[in-house]
Amino acid sequence: MIQTKSNSFKSLAVSPEILDNLESLGFSSMTPIQVEALPLILDGSDLIAQAKTGSGKTAAFGLGILNKLNLENKKLQSLVLCPTRELAEQVAEEIRRLARFTKNCKVLVICGGASEYQQINSLEHGVHIVVGTPGRVLKFLKKGSINLDGLEILVLDEADRMLDMGFRDEMEAIAAFTPKVKQALLFSATFPEEIESLSEVFQKNPLRVVVDSKHEKDIIRQIFIEVDEHRQKTEALARVLGHYKPESTVIFCKTKQICADVAKSLVQQGISALAFHGDLDQNERTVVLTKFTHHSCLVLVATDVAARGLDIKDLEAVINFDLPTDAEVYTHRIGRTARAGKEGFAFSFFVKSEQEKLNEIENYQGTSNEYIKINELSKTARFDLLAPMKTMYINGGKKDKIRPGDILGALVGEAGIDATQVGNINILNNQSYVAIASKHMDLAISKLNVGKIKGRKFRVGEA
Repeated sequence: MIQTKSNSFKSLAVSPEILDNLESLGFSSMTPIQVEALPLILDGSDLIAQAKTGSGKTAAFGLGILNKLNLENKKLQSLVLCPTRELAEQVAEEIRRLARFTKNCKVLVICGGASEYQQINSLEHGVHIVVGTPGRVLKFLKKGSINLDGLEILVLDEADRMLDMGFRDEMEAIAAFTPKVKQALLFSATFPEEIESLSEVFQKNPLRVVVDSKHEKDIIRQIFIEVDEHRQKTEALARVLGHYKPESTVIFCKTKQICADVAKSLVQQGISALAFHGDLDQNERTVVLTKFTHHSCLVLVATDVAARGLDIKDLEAVINFDLPTDAEVYTHRIGRTARAGKEGFAFSFFVKSEQEKLNEIENYQGTSNEYIKINELSKTARFDLLAPMKTMYINGGKKDKIRPGDILGALVGEAGIDATQVGNINILNNQSYVAIASKHMDLAISKLNVGKIKGRKFRVGEA
Protein backbone atom coordinates (compact mmCIF):
# COMPACT_ATOMS: atom_id res chain seq x y z
CA MET A 1 0.00 0.00 0.00
CA ILE A 2 1.40 3.40 -0.97
CA GLN A 3 1.40 5.76 1.97
CA THR A 4 2.95 8.91 0.52
CA LYS A 5 0.99 12.10 -0.02
CA SER A 6 3.99 14.07 -1.22
CA ASN A 7 3.36 16.53 -4.06
CA SER A 8 6.77 15.81 -5.60
CA PHE A 9 6.84 13.77 -8.80
CA LYS A 10 10.11 12.25 -7.55
CA SER A 11 8.13 10.45 -4.85
CA LEU A 12 6.39 8.38 -7.53
CA ALA A 13 7.48 4.96 -8.76
CA VAL A 14 8.00 6.07 -12.37
CA SER A 15 10.91 5.69 -14.76
CA PRO A 16 13.87 8.14 -14.76
CA GLU A 17 12.99 9.07 -18.37
CA ILE A 18 9.52 10.19 -17.32
CA LEU A 19 10.91 12.21 -14.39
CA ASP A 20 13.49 13.89 -16.64
CA ASN A 21 10.79 14.84 -19.14
CA LEU A 22 8.49 16.21 -16.43
CA GLU A 23 11.33 18.43 -15.22
CA SER A 24 12.05 19.66 -18.76
CA LEU A 25 8.34 20.47 -19.21
CA GLY A 26 8.34 22.56 -16.04
CA PHE A 27 6.20 20.19 -13.94
CA SER A 28 7.51 21.27 -10.54
CA SER A 29 4.89 19.70 -8.28
CA MET A 30 1.72 17.64 -8.55
CA THR A 31 -1.78 19.13 -8.59
CA PRO A 32 -4.29 17.90 -5.97
CA ILE A 33 -5.84 15.33 -8.33
CA GLN A 34 -2.37 14.03 -9.22
CA VAL A 35 -1.37 13.76 -5.54
CA GLU A 36 -4.47 11.71 -4.77
CA ALA A 37 -4.85 9.67 -7.96
CA LEU A 38 -1.37 8.98 -9.35
CA PRO A 39 -0.12 6.65 -6.57
CA LEU A 40 -3.32 4.60 -6.90
CA ILE A 41 -3.07 4.50 -10.70
CA LEU A 42 0.59 3.44 -10.55
CA ASP A 43 -0.38 0.78 -8.01
CA GLY A 44 -2.68 -0.77 -10.64
CA SER A 45 -6.00 0.02 -8.94
CA ASP A 46 -9.26 0.68 -10.74
CA LEU A 47 -10.26 4.26 -10.00
CA ILE A 48 -13.24 6.61 -10.07
CA ALA A 49 -11.95 10.19 -9.91
CA GLN A 50 -13.85 13.46 -9.79
CA ALA A 51 -11.96 16.52 -10.99
CA LYS A 52 -12.73 19.59 -13.07
CA THR A 53 -11.22 20.60 -16.42
CA GLY A 54 -7.75 22.08 -15.96
CA SER A 55 -7.05 20.08 -12.79
CA GLY A 56 -4.22 18.03 -14.29
CA LYS A 57 -6.23 14.82 -14.65
CA THR A 58 -4.91 14.13 -18.17
CA ALA A 59 -1.34 14.03 -16.88
CA ALA A 60 -2.52 11.76 -14.04
CA PHE A 61 -3.82 8.99 -16.28
CA GLY A 62 -1.28 9.80 -19.02
CA LEU A 63 1.65 9.13 -16.70
CA GLY A 64 -0.02 5.93 -15.51
CA ILE A 65 -0.37 4.77 -19.11
CA LEU A 66 3.24 5.60 -20.02
CA ASN A 67 4.72 4.01 -16.92
CA LYS A 68 3.00 0.70 -17.73
CA LEU A 69 3.86 0.77 -21.42
CA ASN A 70 5.93 -2.06 -22.92
CA LEU A 71 7.43 -0.60 -26.09
CA GLU A 72 8.70 -4.00 -27.27
CA ASN A 73 5.09 -5.17 -27.39
CA LYS A 74 3.54 -3.86 -30.61
CA LYS A 75 -0.03 -4.53 -29.46
CA LEU A 76 -2.45 -1.77 -28.48
CA GLN A 77 -2.00 -1.43 -24.71
CA SER A 78 -4.10 1.60 -23.69
CA LEU A 79 -7.44 2.99 -24.85
CA VAL A 80 -8.76 6.41 -23.80
CA LEU A 81 -12.39 7.23 -24.63
CA CYS A 82 -13.44 10.91 -24.84
CA PRO A 83 -16.79 12.58 -25.64
CA THR A 84 -15.54 14.87 -28.44
CA ARG A 85 -12.90 15.04 -31.14
CA GLU A 86 -11.46 18.21 -29.62
CA LEU A 87 -10.92 16.60 -26.24
CA ALA A 88 -9.44 13.49 -27.87
CA GLU A 89 -6.95 15.65 -29.79
CA GLN A 90 -6.02 17.54 -26.62
CA VAL A 91 -5.56 14.35 -24.61
CA ALA A 92 -3.43 12.74 -27.33
CA GLU A 93 -1.24 15.84 -27.60
CA GLU A 94 -0.72 15.89 -23.82
CA ILE A 95 0.25 12.20 -23.78
CA ARG A 96 2.71 12.83 -26.62
CA ARG A 97 4.26 15.68 -24.61
CA LEU A 98 4.59 13.43 -21.59
CA ALA A 99 6.15 10.74 -23.81
CA ARG A 100 8.82 12.93 -25.41
CA PHE A 101 11.62 10.93 -23.79
CA THR A 102 9.84 7.60 -24.34
CA LYS A 103 11.25 6.57 -27.72
CA ASN A 104 8.96 5.13 -30.39
CA CYS A 105 5.78 5.54 -28.35
CA LYS A 106 2.94 5.65 -30.88
CA VAL A 107 -0.27 7.52 -30.02
CA LEU A 108 -3.20 7.60 -32.47
CA VAL A 109 -6.45 9.58 -32.44
CA ILE A 110 -9.48 7.60 -33.68
CA CYS A 111 -12.46 9.94 -34.22
CA GLY A 112 -15.09 10.72 -36.81
CA GLY A 113 -14.46 13.58 -39.23
CA ALA A 114 -11.11 12.14 -40.34
CA SER A 115 -10.09 9.57 -42.95
CA GLU A 116 -10.92 6.00 -41.89
CA TYR A 117 -8.37 4.70 -44.40
CA GLN A 118 -5.52 6.69 -42.83
CA GLN A 119 -6.55 5.65 -39.32
CA ILE A 120 -6.74 1.95 -40.27
CA ASN A 121 -3.39 2.21 -42.06
CA SER A 122 -1.79 3.65 -38.90
CA LEU A 123 -3.33 0.86 -36.79
CA GLU A 124 -1.89 -1.78 -39.12
CA HIS A 125 1.60 -0.34 -38.59
CA GLY A 126 1.27 -0.74 -34.82
CA VAL A 127 0.00 1.67 -32.16
CA HIS A 128 0.55 1.59 -28.39
CA ILE A 129 -2.14 4.08 -27.31
CA VAL A 130 -5.46 4.97 -28.94
CA VAL A 131 -7.43 8.06 -27.91
CA GLY A 132 -10.85 8.21 -29.50
CA THR A 133 -14.58 8.81 -29.41
CA PRO A 134 -16.92 5.87 -28.68
CA GLY A 135 -18.66 5.82 -32.08
CA ARG A 136 -15.58 5.48 -34.30
CA VAL A 137 -13.75 3.19 -31.84
CA LEU A 138 -16.72 0.78 -31.71
CA LYS A 139 -17.02 0.82 -35.50
CA PHE A 140 -13.36 -0.20 -35.84
CA LEU A 141 -13.73 -2.89 -33.17
CA LYS A 142 -16.65 -4.44 -35.05
CA LYS A 143 -14.64 -4.33 -38.32
CA GLY A 144 -11.66 -5.94 -36.62
CA SER A 145 -9.45 -2.92 -37.29
CA ILE A 146 -8.81 -2.48 -33.55
CA ASN A 147 -7.74 -5.47 -31.43
CA LEU A 148 -7.90 -5.11 -27.65
CA ASP A 149 -6.43 -8.51 -26.71
CA GLY A 150 -3.33 -6.82 -25.26
CA LEU A 151 -5.17 -3.98 -23.52
CA GLU A 152 -3.68 -3.05 -20.13
CA ILE A 153 -5.45 0.24 -19.30
CA LEU A 154 -8.87 1.60 -20.26
CA VAL A 155 -9.68 5.26 -19.48
CA LEU A 156 -13.10 6.92 -19.65
CA ASP A 157 -12.43 10.66 -19.68
CA GLU A 158 -15.34 13.06 -19.08
CA ALA A 159 -17.57 10.02 -18.55
CA ASP A 160 -20.55 12.15 -17.50
CA ARG A 161 -20.54 13.98 -20.84
CA MET A 162 -20.32 10.74 -22.79
CA LEU A 163 -23.47 9.68 -20.95
CA ASP A 164 -25.11 13.06 -21.67
CA MET A 165 -24.32 12.65 -25.37
CA GLY A 166 -26.00 9.23 -25.48
CA PHE A 167 -22.87 7.06 -25.71
CA ARG A 168 -23.96 4.61 -22.99
CA ASP A 169 -24.69 1.76 -25.42
CA GLU A 170 -21.44 2.31 -27.33
CA MET A 171 -19.37 2.32 -24.13
CA GLU A 172 -20.96 -0.91 -22.90
CA ALA A 173 -20.41 -2.51 -26.32
CA ILE A 174 -16.74 -1.47 -26.21
CA ALA A 175 -16.44 -3.02 -22.73
CA ALA A 176 -17.41 -6.40 -24.22
CA PHE A 177 -14.30 -6.28 -26.45
CA THR A 178 -11.89 -5.62 -23.56
CA PRO A 179 -10.03 -8.34 -21.60
CA LYS A 180 -11.43 -9.32 -18.21
CA VAL A 181 -8.09 -8.47 -16.59
CA LYS A 182 -7.28 -4.80 -17.14
CA GLN A 183 -7.02 -1.54 -15.21
CA ALA A 184 -10.02 0.76 -15.71
CA LEU A 185 -9.93 4.47 -14.84
CA LEU A 186 -13.06 6.63 -14.87
CA PHE A 187 -12.77 10.43 -14.73
CA SER A 188 -15.80 12.70 -14.43
CA ALA A 189 -16.41 16.33 -13.50
CA THR A 190 -19.85 15.48 -12.10
CA PHE A 191 -21.24 12.31 -10.55
CA PRO A 192 -24.78 11.58 -11.81
CA GLU A 193 -26.32 8.28 -10.66
CA GLU A 194 -25.61 6.66 -14.03
CA ILE A 195 -21.87 6.85 -13.32
CA GLU A 196 -22.27 4.15 -10.66
CA SER A 197 -23.95 1.67 -13.00
CA LEU A 198 -21.43 2.48 -15.75
CA SER A 199 -18.59 1.74 -13.34
CA GLU A 200 -20.07 -1.70 -12.65
CA VAL A 201 -19.73 -2.55 -16.34
CA PHE A 202 -16.06 -1.55 -16.62
CA GLN A 203 -14.51 -1.80 -13.15
CA LYS A 204 -13.78 -4.13 -10.24
CA ASN A 205 -13.72 -2.71 -6.70
CA PRO A 206 -12.70 0.79 -7.82
CA LEU A 207 -11.13 3.22 -5.37
CA ARG A 208 -12.53 6.75 -5.24
CA VAL A 209 -10.81 10.11 -5.42
CA VAL A 210 -12.75 13.36 -5.11
CA VAL A 211 -10.98 16.69 -5.49
CA ASP A 212 -13.17 19.59 -4.37
CA SER A 213 -14.70 21.14 -7.48
CA LYS A 214 -15.96 24.27 -5.72
CA HIS A 215 -14.12 27.48 -6.57
CA GLU A 216 -12.84 30.19 -4.30
CA LYS A 217 -15.47 32.93 -4.09
CA ASP A 218 -12.87 35.71 -3.99
CA ILE A 219 -11.25 34.53 -7.26
CA ILE A 220 -14.39 34.11 -9.39
CA ARG A 221 -16.78 37.04 -9.11
CA GLN A 222 -20.20 35.51 -9.71
CA ILE A 223 -22.87 37.96 -10.88
CA PHE A 224 -26.47 36.87 -11.52
CA ILE A 225 -28.46 39.21 -13.77
CA GLU A 226 -32.26 39.13 -13.68
CA VAL A 227 -34.16 39.72 -16.91
CA ASP A 228 -37.93 40.06 -17.22
CA GLU A 229 -38.14 37.50 -20.02
CA HIS A 230 -35.75 35.30 -21.97
CA ARG A 231 -35.78 37.56 -25.03
CA GLN A 232 -34.08 40.28 -22.93
CA LYS A 233 -30.95 38.17 -22.60
CA THR A 234 -29.49 39.48 -25.87
CA GLU A 235 -29.75 43.05 -24.58
CA ALA A 236 -28.27 42.00 -21.22
CA LEU A 237 -25.38 40.35 -23.03
CA ALA A 238 -24.54 43.52 -24.95
CA ARG A 239 -24.67 45.53 -21.72
CA VAL A 240 -22.34 43.13 -19.90
CA LEU A 241 -19.79 43.05 -22.72
CA GLY A 242 -19.99 46.83 -23.18
CA HIS A 243 -19.50 47.54 -19.48
CA TYR A 244 -16.80 45.02 -18.57
CA LYS A 245 -15.13 44.60 -22.02
CA PRO A 246 -13.54 41.20 -21.27
CA GLU A 247 -10.83 40.22 -23.74
CA SER A 248 -11.62 36.49 -23.67
CA THR A 249 -15.15 35.17 -23.03
CA VAL A 250 -17.04 31.90 -23.42
CA ILE A 251 -20.84 32.17 -23.58
CA PHE A 252 -22.83 28.99 -22.88
CA CYS A 253 -26.17 28.41 -24.64
CA LYS A 254 -28.50 25.42 -24.31
CA THR A 255 -29.10 24.77 -28.03
CA LYS A 256 -27.17 25.00 -31.29
CA GLN A 257 -29.74 27.43 -32.73
CA ILE A 258 -29.48 29.85 -29.79
CA CYS A 259 -25.71 29.55 -30.03
CA ALA A 260 -25.69 30.51 -33.73
CA ASP A 261 -28.21 33.33 -33.22
CA VAL A 262 -26.25 34.87 -30.33
CA ALA A 263 -22.97 34.77 -32.26
CA LYS A 264 -24.62 36.39 -35.29
CA SER A 265 -26.13 39.13 -33.12
CA LEU A 266 -22.77 39.92 -31.51
CA VAL A 267 -20.99 40.17 -34.86
CA GLN A 268 -23.68 42.59 -36.09
CA GLN A 269 -22.90 44.74 -33.04
CA GLY A 270 -19.19 44.95 -33.87
CA ILE A 271 -18.04 42.24 -31.46
CA SER A 272 -15.54 39.61 -32.57
CA ALA A 273 -17.48 36.38 -31.94
CA LEU A 274 -17.71 32.84 -33.31
CA ALA A 275 -20.18 30.01 -32.72
CA PHE A 276 -18.97 26.58 -31.58
CA HIS A 277 -21.44 23.69 -31.69
CA GLY A 278 -21.97 20.15 -32.91
CA ASP A 279 -23.02 21.05 -36.47
CA LEU A 280 -19.52 22.28 -37.36
CA ASP A 281 -17.31 19.81 -39.23
CA GLN A 282 -13.83 18.92 -37.95
CA ASN A 283 -12.02 21.58 -39.99
CA GLU A 284 -14.47 24.30 -38.95
CA ARG A 285 -14.12 23.34 -35.29
CA THR A 286 -10.32 23.40 -35.52
CA VAL A 287 -10.33 26.86 -37.11
CA VAL A 288 -12.79 28.30 -34.55
CA LEU A 289 -10.83 27.01 -31.55
CA THR A 290 -7.52 28.08 -33.05
CA LYS A 291 -8.78 31.61 -33.70
CA PHE A 292 -10.12 31.86 -30.15
CA THR A 293 -6.86 30.71 -28.56
CA HIS A 294 -4.98 33.07 -30.91
CA HIS A 295 -7.09 36.03 -29.70
CA SER A 296 -8.30 36.44 -33.28
CA CYS A 297 -11.76 36.05 -31.79
CA LEU A 298 -12.67 37.45 -28.36
CA VAL A 299 -15.99 35.70 -27.74
CA LEU A 300 -16.73 32.00 -28.18
CA VAL A 301 -20.45 31.17 -28.13
CA ALA A 302 -20.79 27.48 -27.36
CA THR A 303 -23.11 24.69 -26.40
CA ASP A 304 -22.10 22.91 -23.21
CA VAL A 305 -21.55 19.58 -24.95
CA ALA A 306 -19.35 21.06 -27.70
CA ALA A 307 -17.18 22.96 -25.21
CA ARG A 308 -16.82 20.08 -22.79
CA GLY A 309 -13.19 19.28 -22.00
CA LEU A 310 -11.77 22.43 -23.57
CA ASP A 311 -8.98 23.82 -21.41
CA ILE A 312 -8.70 27.48 -22.43
CA LYS A 313 -6.01 29.57 -20.79
CA ASP A 314 -6.46 33.18 -19.64
CA LEU A 315 -10.25 33.17 -19.91
CA GLU A 316 -11.53 36.40 -18.36
CA ALA A 317 -15.24 35.67 -18.29
CA VAL A 318 -17.82 32.92 -18.55
CA ILE A 319 -21.40 33.92 -19.37
CA ASN A 320 -24.33 31.56 -18.82
CA PHE A 321 -26.78 32.82 -21.44
CA ASP A 322 -28.91 29.89 -20.28
CA LEU A 323 -28.59 28.50 -16.75
CA PRO A 324 -27.40 24.87 -16.68
CA THR A 325 -29.58 22.08 -15.36
CA ASP A 326 -27.80 21.62 -12.03
CA ALA A 327 -25.32 23.28 -9.67
CA GLU A 328 -22.46 20.91 -10.36
CA VAL A 329 -22.56 21.60 -14.11
CA TYR A 330 -22.68 25.34 -13.32
CA THR A 331 -19.62 25.05 -11.09
CA HIS A 332 -17.76 23.10 -13.75
CA ARG A 333 -18.59 25.71 -16.40
CA ILE A 334 -17.38 28.72 -14.43
CA GLY A 335 -14.22 26.88 -13.38
CA ARG A 336 -12.78 27.66 -16.80
CA THR A 337 -12.07 31.21 -15.65
CA ALA A 338 -9.86 32.41 -12.76
CA ARG A 339 -7.09 29.92 -13.46
CA ALA A 340 -3.70 30.09 -11.73
CA GLY A 341 -4.94 32.52 -9.08
CA LYS A 342 -6.19 35.13 -11.55
CA GLU A 343 -9.55 36.82 -10.98
CA GLY A 344 -12.35 35.91 -13.33
CA PHE A 345 -16.01 36.81 -13.90
CA ALA A 346 -19.01 34.50 -14.17
CA PHE A 347 -22.22 36.18 -15.38
CA SER A 348 -25.52 34.29 -15.44
CA PHE A 349 -28.85 35.45 -16.84
CA PHE A 350 -32.07 34.26 -15.21
CA VAL A 351 -35.81 34.92 -15.01
CA LYS A 352 -37.83 34.80 -11.77
CA SER A 353 -39.12 31.30 -12.46
CA GLU A 354 -35.53 30.00 -12.23
CA GLN A 355 -35.07 31.04 -8.59
CA GLU A 356 -34.98 27.41 -7.48
CA LYS A 357 -31.93 26.78 -9.67
CA LEU A 358 -30.18 29.78 -8.09
CA ASN A 359 -30.93 28.49 -4.60
CA GLU A 360 -29.46 25.12 -5.56
CA ILE A 361 -26.26 26.80 -6.80
CA GLU A 362 -25.86 28.82 -3.60
CA ASN A 363 -26.51 25.78 -1.40
CA TYR A 364 -24.03 23.70 -3.37
CA GLN A 365 -21.30 26.33 -3.16
CA GLY A 366 -22.08 27.46 0.36
CA THR A 367 -21.94 31.11 -0.72
CA SER A 368 -24.26 34.03 -1.35
CA ASN A 369 -23.68 35.57 -4.74
CA GLU A 370 -24.15 39.01 -6.31
CA TYR A 371 -27.54 39.80 -7.88
CA ILE A 372 -28.43 42.72 -10.15
CA LYS A 373 -31.27 43.57 -12.53
CA ILE A 374 -30.80 44.36 -16.18
CA ASN A 375 -31.73 48.04 -15.73
CA GLU A 376 -28.84 48.40 -13.28
CA LEU A 377 -26.46 47.88 -16.19
CA SER A 378 -26.25 51.12 -18.11
CA LYS A 379 -26.81 51.09 -21.84
CA THR A 380 -23.52 51.69 -23.60
CA ALA A 381 -23.22 53.65 -26.81
CA ARG A 382 -22.18 51.47 -29.75
CA PHE A 383 -18.82 49.95 -28.98
CA ASP A 384 -16.42 47.57 -30.64
CA LEU A 385 -14.76 44.50 -29.18
CA LEU A 386 -12.37 43.80 -32.02
CA ALA A 387 -9.67 41.16 -31.84
CA PRO A 388 -6.07 42.42 -31.67
CA MET A 389 -4.83 39.44 -33.69
CA LYS A 390 -5.76 37.64 -36.89
CA THR A 391 -5.02 34.02 -37.78
CA MET A 392 -3.09 33.11 -40.91
CA TYR A 393 -3.48 29.73 -42.61
CA ILE A 394 -0.51 27.98 -44.27
CA ASN A 395 -1.07 24.97 -46.53
CA GLY A 396 1.76 22.96 -45.00
CA GLY A 397 2.47 21.27 -41.69
CA LYS A 398 4.27 18.45 -39.89
CA LYS A 399 4.28 16.23 -42.98
CA ASP A 400 6.24 18.98 -44.74
CA LYS A 401 8.73 19.09 -41.83
CA ILE A 402 7.70 22.66 -41.01
CA ARG A 403 8.64 23.91 -37.54
CA PRO A 404 7.54 27.09 -35.70
CA GLY A 405 11.00 28.58 -36.22
CA ASP A 406 10.67 28.18 -39.99
CA ILE A 407 7.44 30.18 -40.04
CA LEU A 408 8.72 32.86 -37.68
CA GLY A 409 11.89 33.16 -39.75
CA ALA A 410 9.88 33.67 -42.93
CA LEU A 411 7.66 36.32 -41.32
CA VAL A 412 10.63 38.23 -39.96
CA GLY A 413 12.89 37.71 -42.99
CA GLU A 414 10.55 37.62 -46.01
CA ALA A 415 7.81 39.91 -44.67
CA GLY A 416 9.90 42.13 -42.40
CA ILE A 417 7.46 41.76 -39.49
CA ASP A 418 8.79 42.26 -35.98
CA ALA A 419 8.80 38.97 -34.04
CA THR A 420 6.87 40.65 -31.21
CA GLN A 421 3.89 41.00 -33.60
CA VAL A 422 3.64 37.22 -34.02
CA GLY A 423 1.68 35.14 -31.49
CA ASN A 424 0.89 31.43 -31.23
CA ILE A 425 2.00 29.10 -34.01
CA ASN A 426 0.07 25.82 -34.32
CA ILE A 427 1.44 23.18 -36.68
CA LEU A 428 -0.89 20.31 -37.60
CA ASN A 429 -0.21 17.40 -39.95
CA ASN A 430 -1.19 19.13 -43.20
CA GLN A 431 -1.61 22.80 -42.27
CA SER A 432 -0.39 25.46 -39.88
CA TYR A 433 -2.02 28.43 -38.17
CA VAL A 434 -0.23 31.59 -37.05
CA ALA A 435 -1.49 34.49 -34.92
CA ILE A 436 -0.35 37.86 -36.28
CA ALA A 437 -1.18 41.39 -35.13
CA SER A 438 -4.22 42.49 -37.17
CA LYS A 439 -2.49 45.48 -38.76
CA HIS A 440 0.24 43.24 -40.25
CA MET A 441 -1.94 40.44 -41.67
CA ASP A 442 -2.28 41.77 -45.24
CA LEU A 443 1.47 42.35 -45.47
CA ALA A 444 2.26 38.88 -44.12
CA ILE A 445 -0.05 37.16 -46.60
CA SER A 446 1.17 39.13 -49.63
CA LYS A 447 4.84 38.56 -48.81
CA LEU A 448 4.59 34.85 -47.99
CA ASN A 449 2.48 34.09 -51.05
CA VAL A 450 5.35 35.24 -53.26
CA GLY A 451 8.11 34.16 -50.88
CA LYS A 452 9.13 30.83 -49.38
CA ILE A 453 9.03 28.96 -46.08
CA LYS A 454 11.94 26.59 -45.54
CA GLY A 455 12.87 27.00 -49.20
CA ARG A 456 9.42 25.98 -50.47
CA LYS A 457 6.32 27.82 -51.63
CA PHE A 458 3.06 27.30 -49.74
CA ARG A 459 -0.45 28.69 -50.18
CA VAL A 460 -1.15 31.30 -47.49
CA GLY A 461 -4.34 33.12 -46.50
CA GLU A 462 -6.46 34.33 -43.60
CA ALA A 463 -8.21 31.53 -41.71
